[in-house]
Amino acid sequence: MAKTLERSPESRSASTPEDSSQAKSVVRSAGLMSVATMLSRVTGLVREMVMASLFGARPEADAFRLAFTLPNLTRDLFAEGALSAAFVPTFTEYLTLKGKEQAARLANLVATAVILIVGSVSLLGVLGAPVLVGLFAPGFGNTPGKTDLAIHLTRIMFPFLLLVALAAQAMGVLNACNQFGVPALASSLFNVISVVSGLALGYVAGPRVGLSPIEGMAWGVVIGGACQLFGQMPSMVRKGFSFRPAIDWSHPGLRQIVRLMGPAVLGGAAVQINVFVNTNLATGIIDPVRGADGAVSWLQYAFRFFQLPLGLFGVALASATTPAISRSFASGNHEEFRRTLSRSLGVVLLMTVPSSIGLVVLGGDMISAVFEHGEFDSYDARQTALALSYYAIGLVSYSGAKLLTPAFYTLKDSRTPMLVSLGSIAINFVVATGLVRLTGLGHAGLALSTSAVATFSFLCLFAILRARIGGIYGRGLAGSALRMAVAGAAMGLAVSAMQLAIHSWMGAGRWSSLVNLAVCVPAGLGVFYAVCRLLRVAELDLAVAGMMGPFQRWIPGFRARV
Repeated sequence: MAKTLERSPESRSASTPEDSSQAKSVVRSAGLMSVATMLSRVTGLVREMVMASLFGARPEADAFRLAFTLPNLTRDLFAEGALSAAFVPTFTEYLTLKGKEQAARLANLVATAVILIVGSVSLLGVLGAPVLVGLFAPGFGNTPGKTDLAIHLTRIMFPFLLLVALAAQAMGVLNACNQFGVPALASSLFNVISVVSGLALGYVAGPRVGLSPIEGMAWGVVIGGACQLFGQMPSMVRKGFSFRPAIDWSHPGLRQIVRLMGPAVLGGAAVQINVFVNTNLATGIIDPVRGADGAVSWLQYAFRFFQLPLGLFGVALASATTPAISRSFASGNHEEFRRTLSRSLGVVLLMTVPSSIGLVVLGGDMISAVFEHGEFDSYDARQTALALSYYAIGLVSYSGAKLLTPAFYTLKDSRTPMLVSLGSIAINFVVATGLVRLTGLGHAGLALSTSAVATFSFLCLFAILRARIGGIYGRGLAGSALRMAVAGAAMGLAVSAMQLAIHSWMGAGRWSSLVNLAVCVPAGLGVFYAVCRLLRVAELDLAVAGMMGPFQRWIPGFRARV
């Protein structure tokens, strides 16, 4: 049964007490992970640039996107979603209370179970590819050969699921040992290797062995997934964790993980139902210029940009916070649990408010500068930017939900996130269907429905968790959020004025977009920082110290303000 912590006075502001050492440590760890994640997201954008230049939003690109999405859906269930959420708190508890030997045995039991179970799911995905593609993309039948290509690419890429599930477990082990950089860099390794090997197979070796360019890129995904897993193995060994097959289905730690994963899988299944609904609607959208093609790719390209701040701030802080609050809860320090969670939420707000506004105002220039070349033309750029602006509306909520969900697992409550996810099915179906069919927003309506679901989920999780743990210093958070909103509005106005001036001077085009970004991004951040400093936003110093922390290690003599 989920535990309820003793109440703390909600009137105590999260902006006035002294930061606990744990809160500082969490933000420093998140800063290190954010630097590594930045590299991962940048290499991911390079990978998308290559795909956009080579394939644009043509039928091959749509087929590849769908085929890559299918194993990624089940990845959220069995790897970075349910498994990580259940494994990290349990493994941290074993490492804290029972020692490394018992924790290592638990890790081996989980890895063996993953190989058996997720390996079987991967095999079913390969065999059932025609059914999956038919369910998710009935609209592909409007373009000859598109469905068959999607089935073929799905069969190539589905084994990626097993590799990434094992990589996610390795990431959980290393994060629990307070090592965040290597797991985050593993994603960069995937991006680089998948592109290099995909190009080599598709364009160099392909003509000799009968592989088309798009098939080569699909095989590159599998090779990149293997490198993402094995790239973490040396760090695992140095920490004293090496894989040895072990099976014990009655082990209490494994059973606890399975109990937590049950509702998590159901909750994750609800998310996948939302993806199914949105993908189904997207494949049926008839664009006035592109016809039945384009919508799936536009949404995927936009979501790749959306994932940049989400990964840098939401995912990084969630990954750093989960082991910390798990240790606090396991040791009975409930006040530190509350304070650490509150501080992390405040920093998430500080980072995502300007990011959200920046994506709305500058999204068009970003898409044009990065993607608009080769097969990806100005029309594709405009449609992708439109989707990005609607995704950006939900960035704050999306990041907040990423942080709050693991907190429930720390409290051994996986039922609440499941119920919230199930409730999101109705929200998404009504909003997505209504926006696409009644408003004419097309693919942009699907992006807006994603933001609506994220907002619903965050508000529900926050309200329930606040009652469950006796407060999260909500008044202090509300005050900080109001100040950040003022700073964000000032930043948005300043950036819009500069953007208008630059485009009036240089006109439209890729070069003016590059100049606009070079000027507006640093200037906008400067305005936001100055207004936050003027308004005395409490989380500012903590965030600056966390972001600058990695440079203290790497640059002699560098000192970040703490």
